[in-house]
Amino acid sequence: MDTIAFLGSGSMAAAMVEGLLAKGAYTPDRIRCIGGSGQSAPLLAKRTGIGLAGSLDELLDKADTLVVAFKPQNLAGADPRLAAHTRGRLVISVLAGKKLAALRKAFPEARGIVRSMPNTPGQIGAGLTGWCSDAPLGSRDRATLESVFGALGRSIEIAEPQMDACTALSGAGPAYVFEFAAALRDAALGQGFDAATAKLLAVETLLGAAKLLERRGADPEVLRAEVTSPNGVTAAGLRRMADRDFRGMIREAIEAARARSEELSA
Repeated sequence: MDTIAFLGSGSMAAAMVEGLLAKGAYTPDRIRCIGGSGQSAPLLAKRTGIGLAGSLDELLDKADTLVVAFKPQNLAGADPRLAAHTRGRLVISVLAGKKLAALRKAFPEARGIVRSMPNTPGQIGAGLTGWCSDAPLGSRDRATLESVFGALGRSIEIAEPQMDACTALSGAGPAYVFEFAAALRDAALGQGFDAATAKLLAVETLLGAAKLLERRGADPEVLRAEVTSPNGVTAAGLRRMADRDFRGMIREAIEAARARSEELSA
């Protein structure tokens, strides 16, 4: 049976492998990985039971799909043999900022080139992957994408000019949420709660709010209004956030991340 190969074994590759295994999209014997000089690939293989390749030949033997998941800065210096090794294969890139034109140059004989940006919640099947391709994909490759990205959660096909913004928002977005959770926890610590209670208050508040937002399907502002009484406790906190231009700060964070994604494509 065809295997899926991972060239790179860092956090994004690990999230994808764990998502694929959790959903049963692939069995461990149908996934192989290879890394650089570090220990990430051996550790990933040991933890998940997938194959650890010792060479490109071994990595791509029987592989119909290659997921390129090394550091974006390393694309220019990638092994030139990859051009021939990916002949007739589907190449899925998760390299932040790397455009389809650059990917096609590196993998000129690939059957199809897909630029994508998964996020780390994919390791529990709760991710979101934005993607685009350099040419219309056949039913076979669309089925592969549905299997790969579906195992990670939801996916959305978007135009390539929007990929840097997608990277900044959904790709990096979980980190912003984790930072907000840490801020809530630290605020709770500042109010005298012990560490365990502070963490519980922060995490469960975030989880509950996210579930309510998903289940109700209402605009965030509607749900915010429901919990905000005029001149009440919540209103006092929201006024302070508005005074500090909380939304403006988030917009600036997204813009900074988008700009960095564009820099990586240069």
